[in-house]
Amino acid sequence: MKHDDTTRLLDAILSMKDREELQRLLDDLCTIPEINAMAQRFEVAQYLEKGLTYAQIAEITHASTATISRVNRSLVYGEEGYKLALERMRKNEEA
Repeated sequence: MKHDDTTRLLDAILSMKDREELQRLLDDLCTIPEINAMAQRFEVAQYLEKGLTYAQIAEITHASTATISRVNRSLVYGEEGYKLALERMRKNEEA
């Protein structure tokens, strides 16, 4: 994912000053279902990190087991983006 267009998109995301600006950018870039899907995957990652079962997560989030499995695979074998974000959020909540 090191394409110039992707780099420019990442730079645009990083240029947002606050949550409201980022929401506005995401609203322009993505459809509502796309944003909801990303939010659901992040929620699934939080529950997987807490040790909930697939069945529990599916009941809470209404995510498919395929989605839960894909997120779990990213947590185990991915680039550790979920872990990094979750860790930083946890630290911010503690502060």
